[in-house]
Amino acid sequence: MDFMTDRDVEKYREEGYVVLDGLLTPQECDQLRQRMVEIVDEMHVPEHCRTVFSTDHDEQIKGQGNADYFITSGDKIRFFFEKGVFDDKGEFIIPKQRSLNKVGHALHAYEPLYKKVTHSSKVQGIAKKLGLVNPVILQGMYIFKQPGIGGEVTPHQDATFLYTEPLGRVMGLWIALEDATVNNGCLWFIPGSQNNGITRRMVRTPKGTFPLTDFIGREQQYEEDKFVAAPVKKGGVILIHGEVVHRSAANVSEDSRHVYTFHLMENQDTRWSPENWLQPTEELPFTHLYTK
Repeated sequence: MDFMTDRDVEKYREEGYVVLDGLLTPQECDQLRQRMVEIVDEMHVPEHCRTVFSTDHDEQIKGQGNADYFITSGDKIRFFFEKGVFDDKGEFIIPKQRSLNKVGHALHAYEPLYKKVTHSSKVQGIAKKLGLVNPVILQGMYIFKQPGIGGEVTPHQDATFLYTEPLGRVMGLWIALEDATVNNGCLWFIPGSQNNGITRRMVRTPKGTFPLTDFIGREQQYEEDKFVAAPVKKGGVILIHGEVVHRSAANVSEDSRHVYTFHLMENQDTRWSPENWLQPTEELPFTHLYTK
């Protein structure tokens, strides 16, 4: 029996997202979380690279070093922090395990536990069920949504940052390593919004200019009552169409909301924009999902 049903496929195509329970066991979730504890314990971050990440149009990454750190992170494992976790000397004012917004963007390639999940038979089965012929993995991230300080993610479309020609070739897989609830910052979607195109793109600026990225266009204003909550149990996954509008609120609860997420692209007959911030490198080309 397929992990993903025909009805799941229909919902994904109609609404731009679908929640699937039981991609991972609770034990597998705990293993991924424990490995991340070890990674954070061992992290060393240069002073100028204590970077805050935001999807907001006006929250540009500030400073040449910070911008370089972000734009060259596609083939590395790097650390991005929540606001207000450092003092004016760049020292942690909270425990470092609770300071991070995310770790990215090559967990899927370099960390064996995350690589195993990314290439699992269930994930490959999802891609095949959706008719993907030659999917490649663009990036892999761990998102923390820290208790009390986990920041809001403003309404956006992944295709703004991961642009393809034609559009519609990118899908996110968002795996809950803990229950994601309305209280701790689950995702919210506008069903069907993947059919409306995009109005904003994040692009690399010409070589030698600063900032290193900029936005073309602006994100639309969305009506609040159009958003639908998508809570998901620990071990479940949400499939996210690259053009569906989604957001998450700040986490004001006492519970964290850890997630492992990665993006796939159908590589057949698709052009990956050379203007995207994320680019394959000689060290790490985009990795093929299907394994023999």
